[in-house]
Amino acid sequence: MKYILSACFMLSINLFFGQQITGKIINTENKPVEEVSIFNKTSEVHTHTSPTGVFTLNKTQANDTLYISCLGYEPQVILVEQRDLEQPVVITLKPTNISLDQVMLLAEIDLLSKFVAVDVQVDPVKSSQEILRKVPGLIIGQHAGGGKAEQIFLRGFDIDHGTDINLTVDGLPVNMVSHAHGQGYSDLHFVIPETLEAIDFGKGPYYADKGNFTTAGYVNMGIQKSIDKNYLSVEAGQFNTNRLMGMMKVMDTDKSSAYIASELSLTDGPFDSPQNFHRFNVLGRYNYKMSGNQELSLTASHFDSKWDASGQIPQRAVDDGSIDRFGAIDDTEGGETSRTNLLVNHTKAIDENQSLETTAYVSQYNFELYSNFTFFLDDPVNGDQIKQFENRLTTGASTVYERRNMSLGEKVDFKYQAGIGFRYDNVDDVELSHTLNRKTVLEYKALGDVDEVNSYAFLNTEFKTGKWTFNPALRLDYFKFQYEDQLAPTYSDLAETKVRVSPKLNTIYSLNDQVQLFLKTGMGFHSNDTRVVIANQGESILPAAYGADLGTILKPTNNWAINASLWYLFLEQEFVYVGDAAIVEPSGRTQRLGVDVGARYQALDWLYLYADVNYAHARSVDDPSGEDYIPLAPDLTSVGGVLVDNLGAFSGGLNYRYIDDRAANEDNSIVAEGYFVTDFNVNYTCKNWTYSIIVENLFNTEWNETQFATESRLYNEPAPVEEIHFTPGTPFFIRGKIALSF
Repeated sequence: MKYILSACFMLSINLFFGQQITGKIINTENKPVEEVSIFNKTSEVHTHTSPTGVFTLNKTQANDTLYISCLGYEPQVILVEQRDLEQPVVITLKPTNISLDQVMLLAEIDLLSKFVAVDVQVDPVKSSQEILRKVPGLIIGQHAGGGKAEQIFLRGFDIDHGTDINLTVDGLPVNMVSHAHGQGYSDLHFVIPETLEAIDFGKGPYYADKGNFTTAGYVNMGIQKSIDKNYLSVEAGQFNTNRLMGMMKVMDTDKSSAYIASELSLTDGPFDSPQNFHRFNVLGRYNYKMSGNQELSLTASHFDSKWDASGQIPQRAVDDGSIDRFGAIDDTEGGETSRTNLLVNHTKAIDENQSLETTAYVSQYNFELYSNFTFFLDDPVNGDQIKQFENRLTTGASTVYERRNMSLGEKVDFKYQAGIGFRYDNVDDVELSHTLNRKTVLEYKALGDVDEVNSYAFLNTEFKTGKWTFNPALRLDYFKFQYEDQLAPTYSDLAETKVRVSPKLNTIYSLNDQVQLFLKTGMGFHSNDTRVVIANQGESILPAAYGADLGTILKPTNNWAINASLWYLFLEQEFVYVGDAAIVEPSGRTQRLGVDVGARYQALDWLYLYADVNYAHARSVDDPSGEDYIPLAPDLTSVGGVLVDNLGAFSGGLNYRYIDDRAANEDNSIVAEGYFVTDFNVNYTCKNWTYSIIVENLFNTEWNETQFATESRLYNEPAPVEEIHFTPGTPFFIRGKIALSF
C-alpha cells in the first residue's frame, strides 16, 4: 500500500509540474557552487542553484540539451538521459579564466549586473573609492580629505552622499537615515576591496526587495564567504601614501571556514596642507554548514578613520594667486569616524524548490566632521566653521522565503519571494554647531536625538510563459520618525508616522538566446530627514518616484554583449541638503529622461573591452524654462576601458571616466566643468608573487573632482561672491604594490 501511494504521489507531481531534473553542482574541490545558471535549450526554461548548490529544472525530458554556466567556470553542455530524470545528478564544474561567454542571456530583471560582473572580475577593485565606479553610469567625487563619504552622480542625480541610491553590503545597510551631514549618508570605506566577491546593482525603482532611497537605483556588494589562499600586500606611492593589507585563513574544514582581513591606509594627499589621513579596517567572517541544508555566516568588522582637509576652495582665490589649486582657505577642516558591524546571514534550503534566507545586523557608528563652506560670510571675526556630530546604533533583520519551479497549467511557470523586515536607528546627540579651530563651540545650531523605525513587507512574483516573463511585485513600508530637541526650552519629543505602498511591474520578452527586450515600471521613494519631518508636521516625508525603462540586451555572439535603454523618472519631491543650516530643503517636483548604452567585447582570451555612455535630461517641473536646471545633475557621462588578463604573467588595464560640463545653479549661469581622466595599472605575477604599478590620472589632467556654486566671503572682502568652489582632482599619482599569495 505504501509503494502504491508513493507511486501515485510521484505520478501527480509529474502531471502537475511535468518531468523535471534535480541535482547538485559542485566544483573540483567538492564544494557546492551557487548561482549557477541551468538553461534548457529545448524547452527554454531556466533556473539557478541554491546556496547549497542544489537545483530543480522543470519541463525537462530525455534528449533535452542543458547549458550550464557560471562565472569563473568552464560552461558545460549536457544531453539529458532517462536515468538523469530518475535520480539526482551531480555535475562538477572546472575553474577557468573569467570570460564573457560564461554569462547567459536569461530572463532576469538584474541581468545587466551579471555582465558587469565580468568587468569586476577581470579588473578587480583596487580601492574603496573604486567600488561604486563599477556600476555603469555612476560617477563619484571626494571633497573632504578622503575620509568623508563620496559624492555620487547617477541618472541625472547629484545624489550627494546617498539620497537616491540604496547601498548595502551582504544585506547590511550603508545609507544612514537622518544623518548629521545629510539624509542617506553612505560611507563605504569600511569595505576592504580585496574581500569583495561580487557587485549586484539595478537602476530605477523596480525592485520589491529594495526600499528607501531606491529611486536612481541600488547597489549590493557581496563579500567572499571564504578564501582559497592567504594574501599579503604592501603599497607605497607619492604623497606619503602607504597601505598594508592582509587576508588569512583561520579555519577550512568540510563544514566550517573562517578568515580574517585587515588593512591600514595612510596618505598626506597632494594638498599643500597635509591630510594626515589614516584608515584602519579589520574584518572576520565565519561560515558553518549546518545539518538540514543550512548555512550560517557570521561577519564582524571594525573601521576607524581620521583626517584633515583643505575643503572646497573658491575659484577667485586661485585666479588672483592667493592660493594654488591644492591650497586652502581654512585647513582646520577634517574629521573622524568609526563603525563596528556584526552581521548574521542564514540560509536554509528546505528542498530543491524552497529556501529561506535571514539577515540580522547591529552597527555602532560615530561621526564627527568639521567644515567651512562660506569662510567669513556669517561671522567676519571667527569664520564660519561648523561641526557635525552623531552617535548611532542601527539594528535590523529580514527574512525572505522563496518558492521556485511551480507550474500553473502546462504553459505557465511560476515562482515568488515573500519577505518581511525592519530597521531601527537610535541616533544620539545629532549636532550642528558653530566652532572655532575644531576646539571651541561658539553656538549650537541644532542638537537632539533621533529615533527612526522602518518596517516592511514585500511580495515578488514571476510568471513565465513561452518567451514572456512577467514580474508583478508589491512593497509596503511603515515609518515612524521621532525627534527630541535638546535645545528646546521645554521637553520636546515629537513623532510622525507614514505608510508607503510601492507597486512594480516588469516584463521581459526573450526573442531567442541572443535578443532580449524589457519594460520595467515601478514606484519607489526616498524619505526625508527626521528633523525635517517633525518640523513640517509630517508633510511630504515619503515622496514617491515613478519610473519606466524600455530597453534591450543583445548577445549576438558568445564574446559580444550590448545593452541599451530609454528611461524616465518622476519625483513628487526632491530634497536638497543645506549642511550649514541643518535642514533639508524641498525643491519641488522633478523629472528626468535619459538613454543608457553599453557594450562589452571579449576580443581575445586575454583582451577585454567595455564602454558605457549615459545621457540624462534633468529638469525641475515647477520652475520656468531656463530656470529649471537641477544643480550639478550630470547630463552626459561615460566610463570604459581596455583590460588585459590571462596573458601569461601579465595583466592590467587602461580605464577612463568622463563627465560633461553641467549646470551648477538653477539658471545655468554658473557651470561646473567636466573632465576626462584616465587610470592605468599593470601587474606581473611570478609564482606566488605579484608586482603591480598603479597610476591614477595617467596624463596629469587638471580637473575638479567636486564643484559647487557657493556664496562665500573671504577675510577682508567687502561683499560676498557666488561662484564655483571646488576640490581639485588628484594629479598624476603613481604607487607600487607587492602581493604574496600562499
